[in-house]
Amino acid sequence: MSPRPAAPKGARTAAGGDDAPMSAAALRTLRYGDERIAFSLRVNPERQAQRIAIHVEPDGRVVVDVPRGVSEAVLQAGLQRRARWISVQLAAVRRRLVHTLPGARVSGASLLYLGRRYVLEVVVDESRDGSVHLSGGRIEVAVAHGEAARVQAVLDAWYRARAAVVMAARLAAIVPTLPWVRTLPPLRLRVTKRRWGSCSPSGCLTLNPTLVKASRECIDYVLIHELCHLQARGHGPRFQRLLEAQMPDWRRIKEQLDGWVDELMPP
Repeated sequence: MSPRPAAPKGARTAAGGDDAPMSAAALRTLRYGDERIAFSLRVNPERQAQRIAIHVEPDGRVVVDVPRGVSEAVLQAGLQRRARWISVQLAAVRRRLVHTLPGARVSGASLLYLGRRYVLEVVVDESRDGSVHLSGGRIEVAVAHGEAARVQAVLDAWYRARAAVVMAARLAAIVPTLPWVRTLPPLRLRVTKRRWGSCSPSGCLTLNPTLVKASRECIDYVLIHELCHLQARGHGPRFQRLLEAQMPDWRRIKEQLDGWVDELMPP
């Protein structure tokens, strides 16, 4: 399956009236004095009604978690209450990153794993060269020397190894729930720039290991989507009914995955 084309950078979503339900947008802006702060919205149906949570990520992205159906008025009120705090946090990020090259794999960089954002911590330790340790909100990478290329290579290998374990486990959990899949399909990993996964007519699954950076429900969605193709080639009504029966909220999950396209599948 291919990701939906991402919205243009800097696009803004028009809002309804103050009492209208807020619609999720790829990118919006908040005014604080002379400062214009860009932020993205992330709809989380499990959040308590009418409450929002604001996160300033290590790389300076501002993400606002909102419950489904929250009004524009509640969103704006919450943002205005926290506007000064957001501005202070962003200033701290800019001071920290002022000498950091864009995309450089250095301590403090932001990483995604299973839908959660972590802070990279690079440790120069020749005795542990190539090891990766995940603890709390950090991913620690040990290297003999601190070159960004070596850190990136270690991270790529770790992500691929985790993808093999996680995706095999999710496939094993999902297959018994699909009556038309009688045996565990073979699974291979392949890095691509345009596809999350594919399924051959013989039932061989190919998944992009980058998908391990997305949430588990996104991984499940891609797996179920591809396995539905064993019953219905293409994306016609039969395929839609099959997918709907297995994952009724697949549209919400697809929207979440599409929101990560720019970060997980850079051009």
